[in-house]
Order: sequence, then C-alpha cells, then structure tokens
Amino acid sequence: MAAFFVEPLWYLAFPLIWIFAILTLTDFIVLFLPKNYIDAKRILADRWHLGEDNSVMIAVHNKRNIAHKIAVIDELPDAFQARKFKLSWEMPAKGSVQKAFSLKPLRRGLYSFGNINVFVATKLGLLERKLVINTPQSVKVYPTTKYLASYQLLAQGNRYGLPGEKKIRKMGSSMEFEQIKEYVMGDDIRTINWKATARRGHMMVNTFTDTRSQQIYCIIDKGRTMKMPFEGMSLMDYAIRAALVFANVALQKHDRAGLITFSSAVDDLIAADNNGRQMQRILEVLYRQETNFADADYESLLNVLHKKLSQRCFLMLFTNFESLSSLERQLPYLRMLAKRHLLCVVFFENTALQSLVDGEAERIEDIYKQTIAERFMFEKKIMVKELRRAGIITILTRPDQLTATVVNNYLELKSRQEL
Repeated sequence: MAAFFVEPLWYLAFPLIWIFAILTLTDFIVLFLPKNYIDAKRILADRWHLGEDNSVMIAVHNKRNIAHKIAVIDELPDAFQARKFKLSWEMPAKGSVQKAFSLKPLRRGLYSFGNINVFVATKLGLLERKLVINTPQSVKVYPTTKYLASYQLLAQGNRYGLPGEKKIRKMGSSMEFEQIKEYVMGDDIRTINWKATARRGHMMVNTFTDTRSQQIYCIIDKGRTMKMPFEGMSLMDYAIRAALVFANVALQKHDRAGLITFSSAVDDLIAADNNGRQMQRILEVLYRQETNFADADYESLLNVLHKKLSQRCFLMLFTNFESLSSLERQLPYLRMLAKRHLLCVVFFENTALQSLVDGEAERIEDIYKQTIAERFMFEKKIMVKELRRAGIITILTRPDQLTATVVNNYLELKSRQEL
C-alpha cells in the first residue's frame, strides 16, 4: 500500500509478500496435512457434590516432534453458563500437558459435557487449526457428603458432657439383655437369674438396658416455600444436605434412620433401618428430589404416617413458614403428629429481611420497608412460641447453619435421654 504512493518501496514489498506467502503455506502444511496428532480427554470424578468445588482435568497429548501453541475450549454443561471459558498453554514436542479447573454446581441432577475444541498453532502463529474431539460425558451431582466424616467424630464423642459431671447409666425395663451381675440391695428381685445363682452359690441378677435403636425419620417438604434461594441454592438443597448428615449421625448413634419426602402427596418413604446400605438408599433418593409449585399437604402426610408408622418415632421435619397464617393452617396436623411421635419442626430465617433491617434508612420509603421486615421477623418468633406451646420441638435457623444446628439438637436430645 505504501508502494502505491512511493514507487521505490515496491522493490521491498514484492519479496516480503512472497516470504509471507511461503511462510503461510509452510504453516498450512505443518498444521493441516497430518492427521490425529493431537489427543485430548476430560477426566472427571464418578460423582460430584452439590455446592462444592469439583475438579475437572483436561489432558492433551502431542504426538509430533514439533512444539505447538494450544488453546482449549471445553463445552461445559449449560447450567454453568460459561461463555468465556478458555485454557491456553505451550505444548512441547512429544509431550503431554494436564490442566485442571473447578466447577461449582448449584443444583442436583445430571450434567452433560460436550466436545473438546482444541485450537492448534505453530510458533509462527499465521494460521490456527480447530480440532473437535468428540468426548461427550455426563456426571451426576449428589448432595454433598463432605461433612459426614467430621460429624461422625462429633457423634462418637460426648459433645454435651460438662466438667465434673458424672454420667449414670439408666437401667431400662426393656427386654434388651446387658449382663449378669451380683445382687446388691435395691435390685429388682424379679430379675434374679436362678441358674447363675445355683452355679455361683450367691444371688445373681440379669440387667437390662433401654433399647438404643430408635426409629428416626427425616421428613422433607418439597412445596413451593422450599424453592426460596440462598447463596445460589434452594432451601430444599440445604435441607437435603442436613438430612443426609443427620441420618449418618443417627446411624452412628445406633438408631435406625429413614426418609420421607412430600409435597401435595407423599412421594418417597424409606423405612427406618440401620443396615450397611441404608445411607446409599437415602442418598439415591435425595439425589433426584425436585421442588414444585404445589402447597405441602400435611393432611396427606399425617394419614400416611398413621398407616406406616406403628411405633413412636422421632420425626425431623424440614419445612418453611413465611407467615403466621400459613402456620395456623397446618398447626392442627402438626399437633396430631406430636401426640403420636416426638416431632421437631425445622424452618428458616429470612436472611434478606435481616439484611434489610440492618441497613441504613436514607428515605422514608426505607423506614417503611424496615418496619414491614421487622414485623415479618417478629412473626417468625411468634411461630416458634406457638409450636413450642403445642409440645413441638422447634428450630429456627439460617440455611447455612442448618446442618450443625440439627445435629447438635439431636445429640442434645440423646444426651438427655429424651429419645
């Protein structure tokens, strides 16, 4: 272009054009004539955990004796909406490179990956070749199990023991045999073991303990009130995570854990048990749970529990009430459940209201909003009082503190021998 105005420059431009053409042709031959000289694969775990950073590994292998510049664009699942994802690095000759990145899923279910797009260039960088490597993969996102190990240690220890407190073993009247011991003043003479007495030559008695294996059910409300979001996940996701940890702790404490999910009807019911596969059954059911826009039918829940649960159980109900009127509609059914079982109702604080109240009011409109928010927060406290007045154990907590609060409440009940 400069030679059009300054004619002597033509003698410089003409050879440069030929040099550029030769280099471009060389770049084309190097990049496009060979086939299958780049391999790429995606390395994933068998399952992912909800709300946690899960690792993805991209491994690329160069089969040629020529170094390349590599750019990789992975077709991530649509749920992540990653529009600008790209990895770039220098690829050595006859070498392999692995690059890792993490993804944080915020909903349970099946996540599908597409192809791996590899863009290859030489050091000249005049041309770039796109290689589409067909590597479709899927991974299931389960409720997180990261906290199970830490809460197992909590379940095995005496979390509520006070310094100087002497723990007295309570002798029960059930038929679960513990041991044979020598008779002491005050022992029930009805428990005398005459065969052991004859062998030992002095009075021996049988001792029994309270049955440790209690039936415990996690009941999860899947209605519309559980769709409320908190830090990218719904309230039901937090309830599922807490229920999974709670069930594992209950099994560690020798109780039998079960699961019930319901919305307009009871959808899933896993009978309480303490065998080795119970946690896997609970996990598989929790994996596929979804909220809906229906109202929770507590009458249907009450009818099913009356038919299926013949013994007194401990029921941990995960639900949510946003107004006093919504609680009053369900309170009669909760009272009837509390008559036959030990019921604990868990519902959530509205953290958005708390942040609104704590904010600084700059206009009269802000004062109105804060007043209304304080009224709704006060209604939550009234709900707690109404439930406790009906003899129902009540937990009001933030979603991010739910797991620890539920487990601590259960361990406290066990330490007080209320279960």
